[in-house]
Amino acid sequence: MTKTSDKQSKSKDTKPGALDGVTVLDLTRVLSGPYCTMMLADMGARVIKIEQPKKGDDTRAWGPPFQQGESAYFLSINRNKESVTINLKSPDGRRILEKLLEISDVLVENFRPGTLDRLGMGYSELSQSHSKLIYCSVSGFGQTGPRRHEPGYDAVLQGEGGLMSITGPPDGPAYRLGVAIADIVSGMFSAYGIAVALLARHRTGHGQLVDVGMLDAVTAILTYQAGIYFATDTPPGRLGNRHPTITPYETLEAADGDLVVAIGNDQLWRSFCAVLDINDLADDPRFRTNKDRVSSREQLRPLLVKRLQSRSAGEWLKQLKAAGIPCGAVRDLGQLFSDPQIIERAMVIALEHPIAGTIRQLGIPVKLSDTPGALHSPPPTLGQHTDAVLRKIGFSADEIFRFKENGAI
Repeated sequence: MTKTSDKQSKSKDTKPGALDGVTVLDLTRVLSGPYCTMMLADMGARVIKIEQPKKGDDTRAWGPPFQQGESAYFLSINRNKESVTINLKSPDGRRILEKLLEISDVLVENFRPGTLDRLGMGYSELSQSHSKLIYCSVSGFGQTGPRRHEPGYDAVLQGEGGLMSITGPPDGPAYRLGVAIADIVSGMFSAYGIAVALLARHRTGHGQLVDVGMLDAVTAILTYQAGIYFATDTPPGRLGNRHPTITPYETLEAADGDLVVAIGNDQLWRSFCAVLDINDLADDPRFRTNKDRVSSREQLRPLLVKRLQSRSAGEWLKQLKAAGIPCGAVRDLGQLFSDPQIIERAMVIALEHPIAGTIRQLGIPVKLSDTPGALHSPPPTLGQHTDAVLRKIGFSADEIFRFKENGAI
């Protein structure tokens, strides 16, 4: 059973979050946009999530698994938000949205480019009447360019963005990463862009458009793989778990399973050889420097595996860690979430959900000393905050009843 931390921040009661006072109108769904707005909400922003009446965010139906009928997928990325249902195509829905815009600092959307323009809610129109609004658009290919109208899904962007070409075994098929990395990094870049735009607005007094394309985001994380291509004009191939420019930096087989080693320099190489009692390899001309080892990796690997298979992974890891050598086990999520380090760092936190009961959530990886983030509310049920939010922005009980009757909310 995964343990949860009792270190959940109470800072929401004692200290404002870094984004306290910022209101975000969240028109996103699925993953890239909701991940962005979750990051903002975790740091204190008020996030009002706009959902389609009766249906809501697509991920509310994604599963199994479900917890008491609530999608585990949806629960994982929508905490700290308020849910308001609005039919954006109805006149009353538009009227409600306009009232919400009056109290919002940021609007985030991840529709296909042009969708909100056709509804009169694009950046060019809204920026005229809301000059301080920061308008973040997340899309597959960005708001400009010949492919701007193509739909963007994570698996497609992992393929189109080159990630799959460098992921997987050398002699096997290309693999998609085990998480939706294209969606997630797009959400991260969006949150970063919004934070930067808020800082700029403090100086200029004006909002601006934050345009994040998933293809751009995936391209941006290629870093040294792109550097290899730029230097050689040869696309790097798949290496399995091996690193293209460091060796050994990979999984290796011990007697009872794999371990991971990261020998990042020649001093670590000599220490590694000392622990394995293979000092003859440390000064072998084929392996003396990292450049030598990368050139001779096919000869080196079987020699290392032969030695490692004489003992269990646990025995080797104990000795390697004692010698200060970067290494680790290949763990499943059950092992990860039971790690005392993860628990101490409050990376698993329990929240009480009104339908699902006790749910576990990932913690906040960015620890701020003076304005810490916090998990203060569970993911909302569909439309949970509609009445309360509409009352607060000036609509009467009769108006809210009429909105429900005509399908506006």
